[in-house]
Amino acid sequence: MRLFKIPLLLLFLFNALASQAQLKPLDAELTNYTYPFPVAFHPVKVQQQAFRMAYMDLKPQKPNGKTVVLLHGKNFNGSYWQQTANDLAKNGYRVIMPDQIGFGKSSKPQNIQYSFQMLAQNTKSLLDTLGVKKASVLGHSMGGMLATRFALMYPEVTEKLILENPIGLEDWKRWVPYQSIEKWYAGELKQTQEGIKKYQLENYYGGQWKPEYDQWVNLLAGWTIGPDYPKIAWNAALTYDMIFTQPVVYEFDQLKMPTLLVIGQRDRTALGKANAPAAIREKLGNYPTLGKETARKIPNAKLIELDNVGHLPHIEAYNRFIQPLLAFLKA
Repeated sequence: MRLFKIPLLLLFLFNALASQAQLKPLDAELTNYTYPFPVAFHPVKVQQQAFRMAYMDLKPQKPNGKTVVLLHGKNFNGSYWQQTANDLAKNGYRVIMPDQIGFGKSSKPQNIQYSFQMLAQNTKSLLDTLGVKKASVLGHSMGGMLATRFALMYPEVTEKLILENPIGLEDWKRWVPYQSIEKWYAGELKQTQEGIKKYQLENYYGGQWKPEYDQWVNLLAGWTIGPDYPKIAWNAALTYDMIFTQPVVYEFDQLKMPTLLVIGQRDRTALGKANAPAAIREKLGNYPTLGKETARKIPNAKLIELDNVGHLPHIEAYNRFIQPLLAFLKA
């Protein structure tokens, strides 16, 4: 029996086409995408406009009286907290997972000035409506910048702060040339499934891909082939500008609550890194160094360093993430 070898290029093209065939177009508010828990909507009025803020509220069977708020990253939404939320609820915590305005199932404003202060106010408004007076706040990636801003604005609400591979541990605008919102927008309009996966492979997972990561690529890629993608891309451009121009790195020393830093050591995420001079580019997004520097800046901070883990510990190395998280919450 003669065996035929498939050329590597053909195999790559076949896999790419097969993956593309699995994509389904997604609209601006993910109406045809199912979240792991029931979704409700909180009305918010900002800048003379009315929007809907989607959120999930998972209540434990045996409550311990405490609440954890989970804040998603820029390229994600509340749905990627499923496993974390289930385990927190099993341990008695009420878990609230909002989609910030401009993300997930929430409204996608077209004429708005984004700020972390505004997103923090919206989150506080949601907690007020739900009757939550105190909570531990966990933020991943961009959610780490938001969690920091929330904790600075509402220290009386923030019992504990957990930052999981937060971005914004360095001020990129010191080294990376500024680019306009229009330029961010032009770049977003060129996004493809292949490009999104390549970025995540290199920056999030250090070249180590698993099939279960595809779902987070396909969520973003589904938007690119959906009917509302210009609206999505414009929001992405606006929020990139917010992240780039509104650093929290200079205020870490003002945090008063117990803080846990969970830092995957393979992470190399840095906004606009590709636009930086080559000599600078290699130094940006150095999470082993950034984690230590940040832990020194934050009073009462505890640092957990996860070797051979990238940007998403709660996806890539769940057991190594959840154990220190639960221990910190119970302490």
